[in-house]
Amino acid sequence: HRSRIRPPKVERPHSTMMNADMDAVEAENQVELEEKTRLINQVLELQHTLEDLSARVDAVKEENLKLKSENQVLGQYIENLMSASSVFQTTDTKSKRK
Repeated sequence: HRSRIRPPKVERPHSTMMNADMDAVEAENQVELEEKTRLINQVLELQHTLEDLSARVDAVKEENLKLKSENQVLGQYIENLMSASSVFQTTDTKSKRK
């Protein structure tokens, strides 16, 4: 039996493990980046929705004040008409029952 001289083994499994680990880290970072991007977009969409709702609330408040004012004017007008009309004047019911 003759002894052979073997070349030293190249440590490929270790570098393959490092590459696999790096790929896993990159994939994880990519997932995190996508999740952050999704959350940022969701936050921005919610901010726009909130702005739209706030504007709508302001418009409704303004319309409500306008309608209240119009109702007061109409109420006063109706009171004035009723007090000027003889149909709505109080009558003495005791004298009509005889």
